[in-house]
Amino acid sequence: MSLKREAVSGAEVDERLAALMTNSNAIRAIASAVEGTLGPKGLDTMLVDKFGEVVITNDGVTILTMMEANHPAARMLINIARAQQEEIGDGTTTATVMAGALVSSGVEQVARGVPVARVIEGLRAGLKRALEIMRGQARPVEGLEDPVVRQVALVAGRDHGDIADLAVKAALLIGEEKLKDPTFKFSDTVVAEEGADNEVFMGVIINKERMNRQMPREQNQAHVLVIDDAFEPEEISDEALGTEAGFARYLQLQEEFKSNVKKIVELGVGLVLVDRGVADVAEEILTDAGLMVVQRVANKELRKAAEHTGARMIKRTGLQKAPDDLKKYLGLAGRVYNDEKLEQVWVLEGGGKPMATVLVGAATAEVVGERERIAKDAAASIQSAIKGGVVPGGGSLELAVAREVEKIRDSIRGMAAYGVDCVVEALKRPMSQIVANAGFNPLEKLGDVVAVQVESGKNSMAIDCDSGQVADMVELGVADPAEVKIYALRAAGEIAEAILRIDTIIKKREEKDIQLKDSS
Repeated sequence: MSLKREAVSGAEVDERLAALMTNSNAIRAIASAVEGTLGPKGLDTMLVDKFGEVVITNDGVTILTMMEANHPAARMLINIARAQQEEIGDGTTTATVMAGALVSSGVEQVARGVPVARVIEGLRAGLKRALEIMRGQARPVEGLEDPVVRQVALVAGRDHGDIADLAVKAALLIGEEKLKDPTFKFSDTVVAEEGADNEVFMGVIINKERMNRQMPREQNQAHVLVIDDAFEPEEISDEALGTEAGFARYLQLQEEFKSNVKKIVELGVGLVLVDRGVADVAEEILTDAGLMVVQRVANKELRKAAEHTGARMIKRTGLQKAPDDLKKYLGLAGRVYNDEKLEQVWVLEGGGKPMATVLVGAATAEVVGERERIAKDAAASIQSAIKGGVVPGGGSLELAVAREVEKIRDSIRGMAAYGVDCVVEALKRPMSQIVANAGFNPLEKLGDVVAVQVESGKNSMAIDCDSGQVADMVELGVADPAEVKIYALRAAGEIAEAILRIDTIIKKREEKDIQLKDSS
């Protein structure tokens, strides 16, 4: 009887461990897909769709969001990486690699007989201590003129000096106050175009051309009207139009619309930006009057243009306002021109809020996307550094923090200490992967770095990936935003705990099956 009970108990343990192993393998597969891109010597990944279209990149979040992943645990990790990208703009690869290490170490401990609850208890204690130390290591950036700003952009921009310079120049134009605004995303100012020259300017780009070639190609000191609606007469239903009263109302609306269009001309408007379509009669009147009209503008671009020119967006019904009231909705642009080569309209020197655009040129269509991703990472890193300061890069900080986390192991009760070990292993992982990607032995090099960090008292020591020697990352100019490191570790901890808590995987019934059963 006793043997039978033990056999049943063992089967339950094996079943629960199987769920953990399944999830752990999925997480490990995702982490392995991006870990080869980490560090200055990281390589690229090729993504191919069913039509043979190719994307070549070493941007972690791009790989994660484009790759095919059906396992639910894998999708959980991808969602965490996507959240990091939305919140911080960089660090997704680091977060993914550390999450993979945390989960793998945690599963190993459970397989050895450590209860999951104790592993999670240790994880929490280790992560709490690690995050405290990381926050304390952040060095504030001394304004946008601080040389570390360019270094941060250079590291995030994968050593593309031209892109780092563009990002820094744009940051100087925008100003520190705007960069610290939580509602402003510096990376949104980046645009990449095939055949364009690298350029930073005060203004916004509309990715549409003017409605027709008879409209002026360029306007100076132009008043700007932004219509967040269709620029067409109000509609009447077919049923109403079939009645005499309805048809009379239709004619009235047509005349009112023409009157509103002529009012715009009389106000001296030079540029009209429209969210949706423009009626033929409006296009004809405005073309004859020498106005530039751009229709079907993306809402994000429309809002940026309104903010930069100082225009207030208006609905088509608002065009019925008196001319003096309508003037209050107009913005001003020092120069507007249609770039026919790039098929864009540039709105420059706006009378509203400063708005810089980083235009990154690319020689071919194949590299446009990658150049844009690199520039967005550089911009996001600058903004993060201004907000939260910087820390030494190259995995040096994580390794130093690992040593400090190890010290709390003795103060942790019972088997929870094994959870602390998982955090220590995860913190070592970034430098280990960076060193491996550079072609060196991680075990040997990590041992060398630990010895030098302890001897010198400097937490900024790591491996120079060119020479393989221990070097000071501060002296080499290798710096990362503190926010990126902190968020990455916190995100890795969240996904690891969520995965470790799952001990059973059950397939849900299809929604239609549930509805059929309920109806019967």
